[in-house]
Amino acid sequence: MAAVTFTKMQGTGNDFIVVDARNNDSDRVIRNARFLCDRRFGIGADQLLLIRSSLRADFQMQIFNADGSEVEMCGNGIRCFARYLKDRGLTDKATIQVETPAGIMTPTIRGALVSVDMGEPILEGPAIPVKFEGRVIAQPIRVGEQTYTMTCVSMGNPHCVVPVDALDTFPVKEVGPTIESHPLFPNRVNVEFVQILSREEIRMRVWERGVGETPSCGTGACAAVVASALNEWTQREVKVHLAGGDLEIRWAPDNRVTLTGPGQEVFTGTIELSP
Repeated sequence: MAAVTFTKMQGTGNDFIVVDARNNDSDRVIRNARFLCDRRFGIGADQLLLIRSSLRADFQMQIFNADGSEVEMCGNGIRCFARYLKDRGLTDKATIQVETPAGIMTPTIRGALVSVDMGEPILEGPAIPVKFEGRVIAQPIRVGEQTYTMTCVSMGNPHCVVPVDALDTFPVKEVGPTIESHPLFPNRVNVEFVQILSREEIRMRVWERGVGETPSCGTGACAAVVASALNEWTQREVKVHLAGGDLEIRWAPDNRVTLTGPGQEVFTGTIELSP
């Protein structure tokens, strides 16, 4: 058994275990990702974030879901990642370059908030990926006996945005996993259920691929705003209300999406891991 130091962080209720993999046996940590994220026998988290050195950026972030699967990007996670680097004195920069499987992201510390340039949304079906040609906007998807309308977006990871009339009573835990594993999505998909409040505000619940329903999802909020604008439900600068708090999303005229929200440390500790 070997002890690993970790920090538990959260961003609008999405929680993360941050481990500096530059100073730990990263293979051991990765093998124990499911145990670490388990809420009964481990620390408990939606995702595990590893800090690595990078030849292309200031740092590299590696991301693992609660089920142990590696994923491309997490908007709430990278805000917490940036807050950790700044608070630990690992960087003196206000804007940090972070290498991820989805490309180099640039979070900026703005007081208590962190803004992240999430890049340009991917809208072509095969690149998301979803088994549709061209843009997937207001397309039908059959789930059991019901047909829903979906708009698909990638923010470095795949998202399926579904509008609903009554978010509180919608059966997210039933519909979410069915869409996640639908044959249309070769890499599975994150599912955002969205209720439009006005041209500037929406509510959202999210079923995260490999995790389940979570209080928040940064890339999901970005995808939801892009989808809402594409369908002309909202403008391109929108406040997204989630169970874990609010996020501000801006889809700028230059096609880049900015995500702004908090990132906070919860506690630190050490845990024994098996080989």
